[in-house]
Amino acid sequence: MTSTGIRLHAPAPGWAIAADVVVVGSGVAGLTAALRCEAAGLRTVVVTKARLDDGSTRWAQGGIAAALGEGDTPEQHLDDTLVAGAGLCDEQAVRTLVTEGPDAVRRLIATGAHFDESTEGGLALTREGGHHRRRIAHAGGDATGAEISRALVEAVRARGMRTIENALVLDLLTDADGRTAGVTLHVMGEGQHDGVGAVHAPAVVLATGGMGQVFSATTNPSVSTGDGVALALRAGAEVSDLEFVQFHPTVLFLGPDAEGQQPLVSEAVRGEGAHLVDADGVRFMVGQHELAELAPRDIVAKGITRRMQERGTEHMYLDARHFGAAMWERRFPTILAACRAHGIDPVTEPVPVAPAAHYASGGVRTDAHGRTTVPGLYACGEVACTGVHGANRLASNSLLEGLVYAERIAADIAASHTADVLHAPVPAPLPQRAHPAHPLLPPEARLTVQRIMTAGAGVLRSADSLARAADQLHDLHTEAREALYENGKTSEPGVDTWEATNLLCVARVLVAAARRREETRGCHWREDHADRDDTTWRCHIVVRLNPDRTLAVHTTETADFPPTTHSPQCPQRPQEQ
Repeated sequence: MTSTGIRLHAPAPGWAIAADVVVVGSGVAGLTAALRCEAAGLRTVVVTKARLDDGSTRWAQGGIAAALGEGDTPEQHLDDTLVAGAGLCDEQAVRTLVTEGPDAVRRLIATGAHFDESTEGGLALTREGGHHRRRIAHAGGDATGAEISRALVEAVRARGMRTIENALVLDLLTDADGRTAGVTLHVMGEGQHDGVGAVHAPAVVLATGGMGQVFSATTNPSVSTGDGVALALRAGAEVSDLEFVQFHPTVLFLGPDAEGQQPLVSEAVRGEGAHLVDADGVRFMVGQHELAELAPRDIVAKGITRRMQERGTEHMYLDARHFGAAMWERRFPTILAACRAHGIDPVTEPVPVAPAAHYASGGVRTDAHGRTTVPGLYACGEVACTGVHGANRLASNSLLEGLVYAERIAADIAASHTADVLHAPVPAPLPQRAHPAHPLLPPEARLTVQRIMTAGAGVLRSADSLARAADQLHDLHTEAREALYENGKTSEPGVDTWEATNLLCVARVLVAAARRREETRGCHWREDHADRDDTTWRCHIVVRLNPDRTLAVHTTETADFPPTTHSPQCPQRPQEQ
């Protein structure tokens, strides 16, 4: 692995602290990794972009999937996951998830998370799309993520762990041998440190969450701007499967011009018996799949989109009036309040819904221990691509993946980083170039990127739409580069410009991968290639960033993930700009 040498344009670090491990992100994956590293005696620092409890985890409504119910088994959970993943799951990665998952959930409970219980005293389990059994544990009815976040944040604070909040991570620091040596970051005016600084550490865990803000409408919070994937690409790491962005089928429709984070209507509502209907009350998912409204998310999102096209409308409806007020208030209080806040009462009327960007099944490519292709750099949670989700994440597998792989990362760091490595002085980073290597976009480019991606790489894609998106993104990239290298100008460094630049980076990779995959599979839907093609495309698309900022794109030989270290070079196909 060779670093690209590309860094975001930023001031030199004005302060630095040292640690054994720096964890970037404070969702279920990041805080679990941090707690396990701290318990192993490693000096651990948590860096998070907002407050400790402000990431995607606390927005998770449905729950966490694991074979915890009577009669359920890891093998059944594995089967459902493989079906949802549409032939691209790494089976060994999934087996790790489902076999280690139940005990990981029990350890989460031991940490202090309280899940809803049945009248018999055990866990109350529900179903969601793609699951053939009730195996979704939930908390507070529809506030599972908030409860998990609360428990983990309290545990971190009880340990007195060092945390840096309101901090945007910028770039990976590496030593002369290309090994991880920490990160640079910018603290946004609050906390012990201000401005750009560095955390020096021989192990970095990326747990930065998703990149939903690359689209106009998403369920992701505003902080989900693909920072971890962009950092990894600049550091020379490989990313995989970025074309597989899951669009949640049932997001509260707030109008055609709504942008930013949209309220989620959890799949658990359908799991409890809600129906998808059109304006005439027709249940259009019946007959499209054996599970009807509980089909895997890609199938439901496509079913809704097709019906919208047929009827010439911008949304469908979720009808759960038969629940009654008592069930809505007990089981889904968060969703009920969100709907009512927007003038919709699910107790008395159907809820308007439409698909919106929800979850990135792809990300920074890792092995079974969370190791990326950059020595010392790990990734877990939504920022990572472990092979678990394949072409489409099974509902409520994400929180479980964060738990299981965070624990495996902590174990690997504790086992493989000797005292000599952990406590050796961290070399100073290489000096900045005379001109910044990566021009920054102006803040308003964020909206431009989002609209390009929504129009060209949303739920429905085609060769033409993706080509237009690629050209428009290339123009943005070229304009910023020419302004820098011809006129010596770039946008002022700051959170808005760094986020916009990161979004452009991940958007270019997503579109390149989506153009390459000429088939429909999972949550990647090509109108011009409507069928799944296992002969040609049962493989993964892997992308690297070249030092000249072009993209190197290649495919794997099989659906299994190659090792992240000492792997033979895959055949290279032509590069895409």
